[in-house]
Amino acid sequence: MNTTQTEMTQTLDSLLIEQFEANEALLLSNDSPRIKDLRKKHFLEFKEKGFPDSSQEKWRFTEIESALDQSFTHNLTCENPNTNIEELFRCEVHNFKSEIISVLNGCYYSEKGALITNEDGVIYGSLNAAKKAFPELFDRFFGTIAHAENNSFVNLNTAMAQDGVFIHVPKGVEATKTLQIIKMIDKNENIFVQNRHLIILEAGSKLNLMHCDDSINHHSSLVNTVTEVFVAENAHFELYKLQNLNDASALVNSLFVQQHADSTVKTNTLTFNCGMIRNNIEVSLDGKGAHADVLGLYLMDKQQHVDNQIRILHNVAQCTSNELFKGILDDEASAVFNGYIHVKPDAQKTNAYQNNKNILLKPTATINTMPFLEIYADDVKCSHGATIGQLDQEAMFYLRSRGISLANARLLLMYAFAADVINAITIEGLKTRIDDMVKKRLRGELSVCEKCVLHCGSPEKEYNFEIDLSKL
Repeated sequence: MNTTQTEMTQTLDSLLIEQFEANEALLLSNDSPRIKDLRKKHFLEFKEKGFPDSSQEKWRFTEIESALDQSFTHNLTCENPNTNIEELFRCEVHNFKSEIISVLNGCYYSEKGALITNEDGVIYGSLNAAKKAFPELFDRFFGTIAHAENNSFVNLNTAMAQDGVFIHVPKGVEATKTLQIIKMIDKNENIFVQNRHLIILEAGSKLNLMHCDDSINHHSSLVNTVTEVFVAENAHFELYKLQNLNDASALVNSLFVQQHADSTVKTNTLTFNCGMIRNNIEVSLDGKGAHADVLGLYLMDKQQHVDNQIRILHNVAQCTSNELFKGILDDEASAVFNGYIHVKPDAQKTNAYQNNKNILLKPTATINTMPFLEIYADDVKCSHGATIGQLDQEAMFYLRSRGISLANARLLLMYAFAADVINAITIEGLKTRIDDMVKKRLRGELSVCEKCVLHCGSPEKEYNFEIDLSKL
């Protein structure tokens, strides 16, 4: 068997098991004893469980089998790209300055080096390089909060991830520029990609991060990403995740965040395109005074499917969280929202709010929404809610009576519905660009991007809505 590549001619799980067993020495060659044991443990768990399927409770509304029932190529090591990486990942957006972190077909690439320390003192680069350069730091954090409960994709990723991104923000450092991970699929064959990201914010630090998932062509891909984020005392982290892959691809994205005292975290997951997406997001509030905003917007049509599984764990007292996901579904698109808030017995003075709102544009679109609270403390303020409906006909009549066409009235109402999530973006240049992207997506003008999800280099197009949306 080739040590770097395997053609998927049998079931994907059995062939990956065979690939790991044949190349175990190569895969674990640079690991510490703890990491070796951890990866072996996760491999054995995956070997026992295999991939999940829709017969399992947590996957019953997502038919993952169709995404797995294809022939894929899976690389164990990274190849030299046959392209100019700096040009491919060039991104210039008006009033938005970011540092680009390039990941192509699962592997980190940069002409500046495997690890970079920027002018603020933030260290970022290849996860594989960080394992060698910072063995103690890597050993301390890797695999300590990501778990594979109801998700054997995490088992497989822990055992066999090819590469990924490492970000370390030292104590007291505030990043002045947003870091932007552009994770792109560009291969003239069907590929299975596994990324692992490790992000560490030490006490009193601050970081804004944007994470884009894109595909250039229309070949099928299966992307399995696991991200671990550690936010220390009084640290502040914002993550904007943009998902815009082709309709033949599937993405399983698992994000684990651990917060300590007086820290703040905001995640905003913006889903524009993909055949099938599963977002597993878990935030653990482990220090008093911690606050988390977990937001999302999904705009799906045709036969696209998105599944958002959100877990907020209030483990200590005096923490707050706010969860808001909104979706607009057209054609035969489908969505799942499973929101879970857990409050431990000692987590008194908890404030936790959860809401999921959906608009179905056609009767053929479907949503399964399941908000859930599990509370073991008595001095708390917690609420949850879910709504499913159509566009407001009274508001539609109001717009039509003022000479606005049916198509534009529908667009205005959909945009007003999505505005809560868009307005939560605190980076002004990014907010403006995402605002434009949402309008394009609602008009059906946004598909697989030529470059990154921000349409770098594409002509600007102004959208002017001559109406006060606050009155709707």
